[in-house]
Amino acid sequence: MSIRPQPDRVIIFDTTLRDGEQSPGATLNVEEKLAIAHQLAVLGVDVIEAGFAVASPGDFEAVRTIAQQVGVAGGPIICSLARAVRQDIQAAAEALQPAAHPRIHTMISTSDIHLNYQLKKSRSEVLAIVEEMVAYAKSFVDDVEFSPMDASRTDPEFLYQVLERAIASGATTINIPDTVGYCTPKEMGVLIQSIQENVPNLDRVILSVHTQNDLGLATANALAAIENGVRQVECTINGIGERAGNAALEEIVMALQVRKPYYNPYFGRPVDSDAPLTNIKTQEIYKTSCLVSQFTGMLIQPNKAIVGANAFAHESGIHQDGILKHRQTYEIMEAASIGLPENRIVLGKHSGRNAFRTRLQELGFHLSEADLNKAFNRFKEIADKKKEMSDWDLEAIVRDETQIQVDAGFRLEHVQVICGDCTCPTATITLVTPDGKILTNATVGTGPVDAVYQAMNRLVQIPNQLVEFSVQSVTAGIDALGTVTVRLQHQEQIFSGQASDTDIVVAAAYAYLNALNRLYRYLQRQPKSSQAHIVESVPFL
Repeated sequence: MSIRPQPDRVIIFDTTLRDGEQSPGATLNVEEKLAIAHQLAVLGVDVIEAGFAVASPGDFEAVRTIAQQVGVAGGPIICSLARAVRQDIQAAAEALQPAAHPRIHTMISTSDIHLNYQLKKSRSEVLAIVEEMVAYAKSFVDDVEFSPMDASRTDPEFLYQVLERAIASGATTINIPDTVGYCTPKEMGVLIQSIQENVPNLDRVILSVHTQNDLGLATANALAAIENGVRQVECTINGIGERAGNAALEEIVMALQVRKPYYNPYFGRPVDSDAPLTNIKTQEIYKTSCLVSQFTGMLIQPNKAIVGANAFAHESGIHQDGILKHRQTYEIMEAASIGLPENRIVLGKHSGRNAFRTRLQELGFHLSEADLNKAFNRFKEIADKKKEMSDWDLEAIVRDETQIQVDAGFRLEHVQVICGDCTCPTATITLVTPDGKILTNATVGTGPVDAVYQAMNRLVQIPNQLVEFSVQSVTAGIDALGTVTVRLQHQEQIFSGQASDTDIVVAAAYAYLNALNRLYRYLQRQPKSSQAHIVESVPFL
């Protein structure tokens, strides 16, 4: 096996669609996964981990669809996770078949605590499995990634043996997972150095790292690994993922860009080199972040680094004074560098379709004629209520009108609410059912939103529990658009919905109906035998 040339940049391995979807309540359907995958390709990620093909028929379909439509020649590598089990590897290989650049990512636990209490296998058994299953994956694809799960808590001498076996069996990427977010940056650096010093033939593979955020150190650990020679980083949009999440793609990429003079020497470059350290088109970061937030129903905290609402806001008088005098006094990057639009007024109710289309294109939205018509009609409705429309408003409208809709779902025909301090909150709801029937119900609730939701539940007759209701203002002012996000639970599944309107109650009704329609489609598609295809849950990576 020949020496593999090491890249002079960081390979971005995005696992939003696999590890990110393991966030509680972040379940995505095939259409939503495909939309995110297309945007990840536009963003410029090198590898898309599209899912865990053997987990369910839905996961298999998602991986296969993404492999077919996004994994084209010249596009990103499409990857599927697989435990070191023949059934998993076979499913991954089959799902990835349409991809021009397929990768199977196989893994097995290696720490003593995992071996003793989860796998119940000896070290010698694990070594044999690694050798056999990596070779088996290699029989299907040329590109095989191997991960020793819980590597950061694995006995170093055993870890070296595992990695040596994986490389000898044909692995092309070796990924080091900090599965439970236990490492500190200094420990991560020592771990990577020790692997480089003690694992033979490491120059045949790309060295990678996967860092979890349980102690809030995921990004710091990933950057420490890069400083010590790692050339692939596994991350997710907005840092979503199991438990406290993963290293956030946007944080790693912007750290490498903003602090390029610091990181350049680690890649053998002059300090002042302008060559990018990743292939990411940073102007697509904000748009990608919003898309993932919308589809997963996971709101971005205002103080989230890079993409949070407050990331470029300045309230302190001292900071405002400094920014006015020179931007770099308190800003180390420009909002435009991540594609964040300025909150300037651009359109009003007299604006025409061409102006609307042009502004959306300037904001990075290239809509089909059908989607443009829907968005423009919605724009006109809201423009009649608001005197001035900002870029933020336009983005909210586009996200609302172009989100994946459920075919043949329930449709909200009419919502009316009566409430006040001396009145019982009452909602009257009219829905059109999937088979075209028109149903109306009026219900009293503890408040206007509760009354709306009770009336809708009586009409749709689908058992569910509201587990989250949140409202965010899109812009400032009395006529601001409000975005409502809801999450419903049915058995153990979570379904999210989102909608925006100047009337919060109306937005709440549409958001709830969007979630109900996702639940409705899930129930319609659920085959009675589907449970036979679901593998038991394990804390992947």
